[in-house]
Amino acid sequence: MEPQWLTYSKRLQAIASSGLHFARDQFDRERYEEIALIANEMLAKLGNVPIERIEGLISDFARGYATPKVDVRGAIVEGNKVLLVREKSDGLWALPGGFAEIGLSAARNIEKELYEEAGLKVSVSRLYGVRHKANASYSPDVREFYKMFFLCDPLPGQKVQPTSETSEAAFFPRDQLPPLSRGRTIESDVEAAFAFATDMNRPAFFD
Repeated sequence: MEPQWLTYSKRLQAIASSGLHFARDQFDRERYEEIALIANEMLAKLGNVPIERIEGLISDFARGYATPKVDVRGAIVEGNKVLLVREKSDGLWALPGGFAEIGLSAARNIEKELYEEAGLKVSVSRLYGVRHKANASYSPDVREFYKMFFLCDPLPGQKVQPTSETSEAAFFPRDQLPPLSRGRTIESDVEAAFAFATDMNRPAFFD
């Protein structure tokens, strides 16, 4: 669960973003700009980073109604092992995935991510969960996310391999997981993958 002040700061930032997009009165715009500055200063202090870095993370600020981003993650479970990829950005491991892209369905997005990060063409068998990132034990993030998790099956005759986006890709036993990139994947994401892979009648989780 993220700190309460981080939640407050993100809510203020979202209000300012939506307000600046829709406001036409100059007085209102000035007030929303002030709220945005206060929110960004709070986020910068919470993260102990320059305010410019906070501003750079919100690429769609004031460009529409502020909504959460969508992160898609795909799990391939084979027996007692799960596929993970090693991120070049931090050297840590995660379920393959990333931001959902415009123009593709959630399933098509995860097919794309598996190919781009592990060199695999897959079929998506089911959605097994939707998680609000702020409600779980991921590393704190100034951005707001919904995370969607899918079980996938690799098409026959392929070999797992790293790509230009990852440094390694490999299967790991559930009790021997490598250090995880905790902004992307946490242990409960992996445990859920095993649980749903062995019980296809289990209802998807959400919060």
